[in-house]
Amino acid sequence: MDKSIYSAEYQRLCALLRDLRLEAGLTQVEVAEQLDEPQSFVSKYESAERRLDVVELRHVAEALGTSLLAVVERLERGL
Repeated sequence: MDKSIYSAEYQRLCALLRDLRLEAGLTQVEVAEQLDEPQSFVSKYESAERRLDVVELRHVAEALGTSLLAVVERLERGL
């Protein structure tokens, strides 16, 4: 199993998180403020420069107005 941030599966997750942010009408700055993180944190996980752990992913999902389960289900459906 490839655990690299460069795997196709991880790239799909990053694209999904970016799409969810845009669908929610949020900027990277707005999401970062909700997470109490700098804007670069959002930029880095969206561009796959930084890997999120499951707890961070749950917090990101909530900041985007969704749930971890909804993110995983959408990822499983293939975006």
